[in-house]
Amino acid sequence: KQVFAEVQKFAKPECIFASNTSGLSITELGNSTDRPEKFLGLHFFNPPQVMALVEVIKGERTSDETIKFGVEFVKSLGKTPVVVKKDVPGFIVNRILVPYLTLAIDDVDKGVAKPEEIDATFVYKYSFPMGPIELSDFVGLDILYYASQQWTLVPAPEVLKKKFESKEFGMKSGKGFYDWSAGRPKIPQELAGKYDALRLLAPMVNIASELIQLGVADAKEIDTAMKLGTNMPKGPCEFGDEIGLDVVLSKLEELFKEKAIDIVKPTETLKKMVSEGKLGEKSGEGFYKYAGEFVFKNIVVERDEENKIAKIIINRPQRLNALSPETLDEISEALRQLEKDENTRVVIFTGAGDRAFSAGFDLQSAMQDPTLLTPANSMMLAAKGQWVFTQIERFPKPVIAAINGYAFGGGCELALACDFRIMKKGAKIGLTEVSLALIPGWGGTQRLPKIVGIAKAKELIMLAKRLSADEAEKIGLVHKAVDPENFEEEVMNLAKQLAEGPPVSLRIAKYAINFGYELPPELGQVIESTGFGIVTSTQDVMEGVRAFFERRKPQFKGK
Repeated sequence: KQVFAEVQKFAKPECIFASNTSGLSITELGNSTDRPEKFLGLHFFNPPQVMALVEVIKGERTSDETIKFGVEFVKSLGKTPVVVKKDVPGFIVNRILVPYLTLAIDDVDKGVAKPEEIDATFVYKYSFPMGPIELSDFVGLDILYYASQQWTLVPAPEVLKKKFESKEFGMKSGKGFYDWSAGRPKIPQELAGKYDALRLLAPMVNIASELIQLGVADAKEIDTAMKLGTNMPKGPCEFGDEIGLDVVLSKLEELFKEKAIDIVKPTETLKKMVSEGKLGEKSGEGFYKYAGEFVFKNIVVERDEENKIAKIIINRPQRLNALSPETLDEISEALRQLEKDENTRVVIFTGAGDRAFSAGFDLQSAMQDPTLLTPANSMMLAAKGQWVFTQIERFPKPVIAAINGYAFGGGCELALACDFRIMKKGAKIGLTEVSLALIPGWGGTQRLPKIVGIAKAKELIMLAKRLSADEAEKIGLVHKAVDPENFEEEVMNLAKQLAEGPPVSLRIAKYAINFGYELPPELGQVIESTGFGIVTSTQDVMEGVRAFFERRKPQFKGK
């Protein structure tokens, strides 16, 4: 308060104030100034140069205009904003994260499990980058102790208090629950599954439901914040729907009997959802709605029926939208559904968040499952990616790659399989596998030479070059490099133009180009003439001719 009181003496009336800490109330700080309506929280995550998330917090008197400015400011930094609509202790991420870590320590304190058993379960069974005990050491046990004292969400376990008093703060002091003197501790994989992860996952789901109940954020915003702010593989609402909210509720009731603390007491929101049969994936609705039998967990499919455009968004921003085998399966299924959808004429691929289109194959997940990279399984993995990307290449409707960030390795190969590539300036693209002693395995060695020529392809692949948008446009790797502020508009303009075209003619033209290119010219021309004959039989040809003579825009039906 003293700092802001001093600053406001020199700040112009229109100057906006912001606080970066989750440990202080934005409302209280704002009310201590002469401009509470111009006071907001901008909560970055460490290390800020790496972490994509910034929570934008609205105090009780913060104006909507100030929040809008905060969101745009965060976007201008290349970060992803999540608006926290009500000022609550810990905001979103730390309100969930601190109890998750403290409850894990409490289970160690009570002898429920050993640190290695808890961490191994979360790392190897649930694909977390760190288990909660190792993460507590990494964050700092002193910070965790202060947070537990200040917010009182979970009482500080006795073992945490002892380590704080003995100055065993974790990595920073060289010792916490683990010995860090020789570097990061090794967690034995064989211990995975020896701990009941629901003891921590269920409370996370419960706190998420409380945040929804309080109007702080919705399920998607909470999950986005948790994935980007902690690198968790899924958000708590996604975990809840996957596990089953009835199962979560049962575990919470068990934990409340054991611990008798509010953080594990089931919320009214959660109890109501279960009573209404909204149990998650298995019932078709939970925090999210699930249409049909196939549940997309790693991608989002958005349909714009008015413009007949669909988006496939690779939704793993916490992993820079890296492509796992499961993600490839989901892309394949999405394409199958969109091929049959008469209200979709164009498909756009892009990445969630502002940092990556796709950084390529998910090596981090692969390292947690060594069997995935045996010679036989590696061959099958390459074949899977090749098959899915060929499905994109031969998709009977135009496909656009909206390259909004890093497109490396498999991400670049996905873009190469698309018909059009529009790239945001500031993004990078390249087949970078050789830098890891690998080679492109999802069609890159075959498609890139056809697009940029064999000499340039050898240079790009063998030197693992990373190109800017302007460099990629110059050699024809992408069709257009676009300034960030015009990027989405440029992509949509192209998509709308294609969607207004004659669907059958576009399909046949794409077929003739793709397959004719592979053949001697005389055989390619046979495909072309056959396609020409087919399109002359469509109703759209007559519509095109009539519109030409009537000087109007044609309305193609794809019949």
